[in-house]
Amino acid sequence: MRGKTRRSIAGLALAALVWVAWWAWPYAESAALILDLTGHRGLARSLLPVRTRDVTTYDVNVPTRFGSVPARAYRPTGTATRAVVVFPGIHSGGVDEPRLAAFSRRLAATGATVLSVPLPDLRVYAITPRSTDMAEDVAVWMASRRDLAPSGRVAIAGISFGGGLALVAAGRPSLAGKVDFVVSLGGHGDLPRVLHYLCTGQLPDGTTRPPHDYGLVVLLLAALPHFVPPHQLDPLRRAIVTYLDASGAESTDPARSKTLLADAETEANALAEPATTVMRWVTTRDAKTVGPMLLPYLEELGGAAALSPERSPAATAPVFLLHGRDDNVIPSTETTSVAAYLHAAGNQHVVWLLSPIISHADAKVTSLRDAWDMVGFWKQVLAAPAR
Repeated sequence: MRGKTRRSIAGLALAALVWVAWWAWPYAESAALILDLTGHRGLARSLLPVRTRDVTTYDVNVPTRFGSVPARAYRPTGTATRAVVVFPGIHSGGVDEPRLAAFSRRLAATGATVLSVPLPDLRVYAITPRSTDMAEDVAVWMASRRDLAPSGRVAIAGISFGGGLALVAAGRPSLAGKVDFVVSLGGHGDLPRVLHYLCTGQLPDGTTRPPHDYGLVVLLLAALPHFVPPHQLDPLRRAIVTYLDASGAESTDPARSKTLLADAETEANALAEPATTVMRWVTTRDAKTVGPMLLPYLEELGGAAALSPERSPAATAPVFLLHGRDDNVIPSTETTSVAAYLHAAGNQHVVWLLSPIISHADAKVTSLRDAWDMVGFWKQVLAAPAR
């Protein structure tokens, strides 16, 4: 009798252990992902019993209606659990940009086949509706490739400005029934509303938050024909793009950033008026002058429906929205707004989190409570079923 009792207790203990392991595993996997992406890979390996897969990469040109787009595929060893296409935001770095490469590789290490696709116009700081068309075409292409997406379905992840475009693309008829879920990291709901914030620092609730000048300079670049004659456009654009390249490399490659700033100064010195004054606005970060001057052109520059989820058919697939609470490029109010829009449009599977752990495109663990919230968010993303 005692033997039977001991075996029963042992069986219950084993069952409880299996249940705990089954419950805890997704959290451990999510925590390991976060620790890796915030620069604590050694800590993740020592504390968490998570094994990541080896990943191989190769470059591929993806066909779209506007020509082929260079991309990089990340393939995990063994059978992939899902297919994910990743669209970064406005940045010139391409597939080799360190943060994009780290995110794509680490996501693939969880078992997903990942296609990393910097969109060409965004690489030259151009805000164009065709970027959304290209994102749509890329996602359709990946879903059609059974070697990349055996189920014929993909998840779509967008970062920064790419987050808003991912949401728009996911709502298009060509992707109906082909999207497992969408993740928007620091994305927007309505682009002109974001542009108004960049020009004024005013949030929809009437409060203010000083905006980062990076986004304002991108907007100024698009509006240059309103400020300089045609023959000055190309040299001024080159100087501003060099400056933006330097800003984009500031946190990942300080030496290159310094060199590019010197190049931008050389290009600026060769300009004539009024281009010289415009470039001075850029280099001195004169938002007080530039912002009000750009306000009349916000709808012209960003009003196309293809650029804003809230002006487009709503995505019906599950949506996960993550935003830095104090983001000063795309404010976090965009996530709460687009979440409300999706709910009102009938999408009942919208998960969102505003976190102090991330700024705009960078992340740093600040507290255990905030880290736990982030773990819970990514646990839901990683556990989302591949349908």
